[in-house]
Amino acid sequence: MQNKGLIKLFAILFGIVSIYQLSFTFVTNKVEDSAKTFAINKIPEGTENYVAKRETEETRYLDSIGNETVFDIGVTSFTYNEAKDKELNKGLDLKGGINVILEISVKDIIKGLANNSKDPVFNKALANADKASKNSDKPYVDLFFQEFEAIKGDAKLASPDIFANKILSEEINFQMSDNEVKPVIRRKVDESIVSAFEVLRKRIDRFGVTQPNIQRLGTTGRILVELPGAKDIGRVQKLLQSTAQLEFWETFKNEEVMQYLFQVNQRLKDIVKTSEKKDEAAKPEDASEIDSLLADAEQDSLEAVSQANPLFDLAVAPGGQGGPVLMSFATKDTAQVNDYLKMHEIKQLLPAELQNVRFAWSKPGINEEVIDLYALKSNRENQPPLSGGVVVDAQQTYDQRGNPAVSMQMDGKGAKIWEELTGKAYRQGSFIAIVLDNIVYSAPGVTSGPISGGSSEITGQFSLNEAIDLANVLRAGKLPASADIIQSEVVGPSLGQEAINSGMMSFIIAMILVLLWMLFYYGRAGWFSDVALTFNIVLIFGVLAGLGAVLTLPGIAGIVLTIGMSVDANVLIFERVKEELLKGKGQKQAVADGFGNALSSILDANITTGLTALILFIFGTGPIQGFATTLMIGIATSLFTAIFITRLLVDWYIGRKKSLQFSTPITKNLFRNINVDFLSKRKMSYTISGILIIIALGSLLTMGLNQGVDFVGGRSYQIRFEHPVNPTELASELEDALGSVEVKTFGAANQVKVTTKYKVDEEGTEVDEEIQNILYTSLQKHLPEGLTESEFVTGGDSKQYGIMQSIKVGPTIADDIKRNALWAIVGSLVIVFLYILLRFRKWQFSTGAVAAVFHDVLVVLGVFSLTYKFMPFNMEIDQAFIAAILTVIGYSLNDTVVVFDRIREITSERGWEAGKNINLAINSTLSRTLNTSLTTLVVLLAIFIFGGESIRGFMFALIIGVIVGTYSSVFIATPIMFDTLKNKGADILKKKEKEEEAEVEG
Repeated sequence: MQNKGLIKLFAILFGIVSIYQLSFTFVTNKVEDSAKTFAINKIPEGTENYVAKRETEETRYLDSIGNETVFDIGVTSFTYNEAKDKELNKGLDLKGGINVILEISVKDIIKGLANNSKDPVFNKALANADKASKNSDKPYVDLFFQEFEAIKGDAKLASPDIFANKILSEEINFQMSDNEVKPVIRRKVDESIVSAFEVLRKRIDRFGVTQPNIQRLGTTGRILVELPGAKDIGRVQKLLQSTAQLEFWETFKNEEVMQYLFQVNQRLKDIVKTSEKKDEAAKPEDASEIDSLLADAEQDSLEAVSQANPLFDLAVAPGGQGGPVLMSFATKDTAQVNDYLKMHEIKQLLPAELQNVRFAWSKPGINEEVIDLYALKSNRENQPPLSGGVVVDAQQTYDQRGNPAVSMQMDGKGAKIWEELTGKAYRQGSFIAIVLDNIVYSAPGVTSGPISGGSSEITGQFSLNEAIDLANVLRAGKLPASADIIQSEVVGPSLGQEAINSGMMSFIIAMILVLLWMLFYYGRAGWFSDVALTFNIVLIFGVLAGLGAVLTLPGIAGIVLTIGMSVDANVLIFERVKEELLKGKGQKQAVADGFGNALSSILDANITTGLTALILFIFGTGPIQGFATTLMIGIATSLFTAIFITRLLVDWYIGRKKSLQFSTPITKNLFRNINVDFLSKRKMSYTISGILIIIALGSLLTMGLNQGVDFVGGRSYQIRFEHPVNPTELASELEDALGSVEVKTFGAANQVKVTTKYKVDEEGTEVDEEIQNILYTSLQKHLPEGLTESEFVTGGDSKQYGIMQSIKVGPTIADDIKRNALWAIVGSLVIVFLYILLRFRKWQFSTGAVAAVFHDVLVVLGVFSLTYKFMPFNMEIDQAFIAAILTVIGYSLNDTVVVFDRIREITSERGWEAGKNINLAINSTLSRTLNTSLTTLVVLLAIFIFGGESIRGFMFALIIGVIVGTYSSVFIATPIMFDTLKNKGADILKKKEKEEEAEVEG
């Protein structure tokens, strides 16, 4: 091997850099362990809410030492915060936190650009685009243009009532054609999405989560946000979805509206009496007529028909005389009050001076069960006198009583309007409501004259975090449109720690088994392989840390799988060296030839696996990308360590005049002189595989697959109880409230996975909170005594009962995930077909390889279809399963390419000879095939048993894939290649014989 010195230098530097990168992780872990110990000592177990208090103390401790030096290497030093930025990032499933995909409402953006046009054609086109978007993957803006074209008649996009308005006056005029307007609108929509991205990024940066990740997904309106370690999930969701639509409104005084509310109450009483009379006149059995009468009287809104005063009896307290609060109501009754005030008969009672009234609710205060009702002085355009666009800065402060508040500073234009508005309120003794996202935060009066300079303050019954978040969103600016969470995953921190423990357990066990196997099989040469393998692991983690990549549980699985697959390169090399030694060559020559002859197979096998990993990285998201990332890094470092590090160690040992055996006394003669006629058994293998494929297809067509929420949409919750539970019993308890619901045991008998499609089309945190409340209420008797709803939602106390993980996938993104998965599989097959065609120059090799892959994928799908109903672990078809399928494709091709490579080598030297040399090639690779398959299976079984419930189905798919992949490379890929090439082989042989005869005659 040439340039040994350069390779040694590179290996040493590579190792030092990797250890340096990993050292930051060790340092931060040590500091964080100290913080945990400090918190435990300060807050003893048994203290009320001690888990949350310990978290607070831990955070304070880390904040206090954030700028202290924790890592000094002489030349330079690093503070805790600096070291934290450089540590190995842990993903959501290892650290807990939240991962969401937000979709910015392009509809809202278009409406805003059209200045909230009332044009009927415009609004009809939007409504039609809404319907079309549910069954189309086209951008929403294109669907809107398509629907507008279909119904526009004489209407134009450049109409003054649509886009030729004051907002777009500098870019669109009424003389422009629709085709001229469309690119402007597309650009404006894209600019708004970029603006939303920047707003969200600023909010997240100020939220205080370490190592957040936010990225725009392609050119869509979707934005991925990952916040590992975030514990207050409700706070995060509000932060992400708040549009921060800040408005300032004048309010009506209590006495100005009360006369109207008395009339409302009296009218509701009349409606109730009318309804009761109709009920008495109706026959009891005539239910349809009663329903009709109730509908006529708008009784859908009148649930409290027995009340003497339908409106006032709901009130908890009256508003103060002369103040802005009309009345206070229980939070649970606000929907009822809203329904009353929206009734047509009630709106008709509005006097002229209240025609533009807008009722609004306050922010819940200390008593979250009661909120206040306000009446805002609106207008026909529903535009506030002053909006939040004028705010240039906002800070969390404290009011005169020492309570958290938010102070704001306005620009010059805003300051002028604010002075006029406060001056008017001062003269009239009225109030100004500060409204954020349609919620009244405060409605102060002005007691000391007009406020100049543009400063103002938002007070209210805030917690400190609420005041901080409010200041952050105001400072970051408002979102240009609403943001809906269309996909989310929430993982409790304890589940993350369990994942780390199980992942590391599987990693260590797999590593030990592989190291021992290499020693058992190859003796002292196995030692060198083990050193290279250990060095390989250091390099993988070092590269991950250096690139800032995120380590996930599937990522750990990828590294552990890399252990099994990296052994393959050493097995290939050692088997070739043994062949060269059997030919009678000296050790140095045998080693040189063995490494050289194995290189082609090693490169081909790893490139095919690398291509499937690349496809997985492109089409996957989140943890699946983590799996692909570690797999690609592992392939690269495995090649380096197997080809160069192992060679350096072997050459060093031989160079000391020592004899090196590449086997042990037990394994020395294994697989030697094997001569199986594999091709003669191809009809039998075709029959067996045909039967397997028919069974698999039959099961897929009749029983189908257990598709997870990734592919069908819905919500799933992993819930842990104190004692074992019966999933059938839980399902019956939840069906009344959630409708169709699936409950399955998930791992241990005290843990289940609940999946539901309840309100899957509805967005917003309200639905999430409603379902969480239903789960808590319905499953109450199975939960530990005293477990609050808050503890249930966040994963409980230190014993960790409740919701451990929740996943939500909207139906639209579920279709996108399914489509991307299909493209990933098809794309990998096409790319691999082309690569093998390029390497072997015959389409028959590609056909054999791809046929074997199709065979393997169908068998794996068939096994899942046949067994998912009774297997004791999760076998849902989700993104992780697609990753498994693509890995199976890569592994199957890896094995097939090694066999094909030896076939090409032997037949190019000896010809085809009616398949004799093909059999010789298969037999000569049999030791490698079984060795690699066995080590890979040992690794996969270690992860399957010890790696945790969440990836058990994923590992099961890989185990089945490795078994059928090993079988198909010998019994499917090679026979198909031979059958499609055998006539050509005979022709080649005859041509070669004629050429030899011509040479003799010559």
